[in-house]
Amino acid sequence: MGDPRAQDRGGRSLVIGEALVDVVSTAGSEQAVEHPGGSPLNVACGLGRLEHDVALLTRVGDDAHGRLLRAHLAQAGVRLLPGAVDGDPTSVARALLDADGKATYEFDLVWRLPRVQVPDDVDLVHTGSIGAAVAPGADSALEVLRGVRGRVTTSYDPNVRTDFFASREEALARVESFVEAADVVKASDEDLAWLLPGEDAEAVARRWQERGPALVVVTRGGAGATAVAGAGTVHVPAPRVEVVDTVGAGDSFMSGLLHALAEHDLLGGAALPRLRHLGLGTLQALVGTAVASAAVTCSRAGATPPTRAELAAALAAAR
Repeated sequence: MGDPRAQDRGGRSLVIGEALVDVVSTAGSEQAVEHPGGSPLNVACGLGRLEHDVALLTRVGDDAHGRLLRAHLAQAGVRLLPGAVDGDPTSVARALLDADGKATYEFDLVWRLPRVQVPDDVDLVHTGSIGAAVAPGADSALEVLRGVRGRVTTSYDPNVRTDFFASREEALARVESFVEAADVVKASDEDLAWLLPGEDAEAVARRWQERGPALVVVTRGGAGATAVAGAGTVHVPAPRVEVVDTVGAGDSFMSGLLHALAEHDLLGGAALPRLRHLGLGTLQALVGTAVASAAVTCSRAGATPPTRAELAAALAAAR
């Protein structure tokens, strides 16, 4: 269930999006490796490991893959909302790695959402990735975000998967509909380069921020992150770490950013005026926590976000 004291550190969080199993095969090998996946699942687990009271609105099958995902979520302290388990197979992403480690993906996806009423004590609703791209589930996610806007903090990470869009124009229209419904947006420079080729990432972030969000952050991999808010722009470098892999780093950044907002009492409807008037010092601190969270994940194999103690240690070492 997570730490019951978490409600004193920002209330309850709801994450909406896909939970799937990554089945990874290497060319020439007959053995595949299965592990939990999905950007929203990773964000939910990141919040759970940081001791937040978090629930995931998703769907999984009543099968072996579904049981794998449910056990993984429970271990991180994440609750599934009612109606998540149904009779269709759990979604799967099959990745084939070539000799250079480059992956090609094939998705077997069932994406729809049970209808739910967002509880009154939720302070944050987050969504993104495939869960905010593929109908009908994406339409339901957007409806939820629009419905709670103003009484909770809403956040969004496009984490664009190009295979799920017929065109760049369709993808941009979908992404910007979520941007306009979000108070906090995080996007990678790779997302923006594909959605808006040739445009300056910081200029896109400023334009998006003027369309509604209080805060837009662009992650730049090893170069850190750029954050745009009403007060201005900050650039935060990435900590120096020995990188094992970057799997799940963007999701750890997102959960770290949301955690930092909670720590600064910037989640929930009552906090929205403060969120919209962030000072540059607070903005720097928020993004500093997020890049530290991502760095911890990069320092070890797989999408394993930091615990609260690990993140505190990383922040202390960076001072």
